[in-house]
Parts: sequence; C-alpha cells; structure tokens
Amino acid sequence: MRARIASALLLAALLIAWEAWCRSGRVSPLVLPAPSAVTETLWGELASGRLWPHLRVTVTEMALGLLAGTGLGLGAGILLSEWPALHRVLRPYVLASQLVPKLALGPLLILWFGFGLTPTVVITALICFFPLFENTLTGLDQVDPGQRELFRMLGAGRIQTLLRLKLPAALPVILAGFRVAIVLALVGAVVGEFVGGRQGLGASI
Repeated sequence: MRARIASALLLAALLIAWEAWCRSGRVSPLVLPAPSAVTETLWGELASGRLWPHLRVTVTEMALGLLAGTGLGLGAGILLSEWPALHRVLRPYVLASQLVPKLALGPLLILWFGFGLTPTVVITALICFFPLFENTLTGLDQVDPGQRELFRMLGAGRIQTLLRLKLPAALPVILAGFRVAIVLALVGAVVGEFVGGRQGLGASI
C-alpha cells in the first residue's frame, strides 16, 4: 500500500512540475503542451465523438494482430522446440528477421495489401510474434529433465508430454511473453496506422 501511495504521489508531483513548467512560458505549447491542455483536448475529442471511431479501429487492429502474432509465435515455438533439427535450421532466419525494422516494411505491405486494415494487422502481428516465439522456446527448454524422463518411463507419447508436462511448466514464461506482446500490439497498431492507415489513432495523429 505504501509503495502504491508513493507511486501516486510521484506521478502527482511530476504532473504538477510539468504544468508549472509549461505555465512559466519557458516552452512553447506547440513543443510541450501542459497536462491540463492535453486533458481538455482529450475530453473534447471524446465528448464530441470524433475519437471513438478511430479508437475502435485501433482496438480492432490491435486485437487481430495480437491474436495472429501470438498464435503464430506460440505455434512456431512449440514446433521448433519439438523438432531440434528444424530448430537448428530455422532459428537463425527467425532471429535475422527481427533485425529488420518493422516500420521499414510499411511501404512494402501497403503495396501488397493496399491501405487500410490489413497492412496494420500484419505489422502488429510481426511485432507480437517474436516475444511469444522466444518465450515459448525458452519455457519449453527449461522443463526439468527428470520430469521428462519420468514421463518417458511411464510411456507418455510426445503429445501427452507436451500437453501435460511441458506447456503447463512453461506457462509462466509464455505468459510473460504475452504481456510484452500486448504492449507491443498497441505500438504496432499505431505505427501501422501512422504509415498507411486511413483510420485509427495513428492516422488521427
């Protein structure tokens, strides 16, 4: 409770300092608007209804991209964990693909899919893919070898071992990746809209 109160007081102090700095006239409102101005504008956009259609589009793109990216990341992580030979062949290419800035793919995705929902969902999915993929691989590889041997001695097959041992044991690590992917999904959706969207928070910006 004390930590939460301290955190809230710190936030309040930062907002007060921000407001005081802006009102001192030392910085242009175009460069850094005051929190009161931001709140007033946000409330006006919400009350007038202008922001709601953009918000719905962004939430839709975020949800679809998150679903696709995490589903593919989880599936690819399980696949490469279960087949080590495939892991050795494909993992370098997966890692190399993460070096490409997703923003740089925006124009190419627009050429392929046109403007609108699809390229933004694809960018969001690509951004969400890697946290689930990497965390799934890490979680499955960290399963206790003794428990694996016990399942093998009991005659459990690969699917049974995966469903009853590996995935439950790796679930905390996988969920940690999912939490990261949720944050990245919002970033991906807004960035995708900023590049090629006609609606959404990014296009509105």
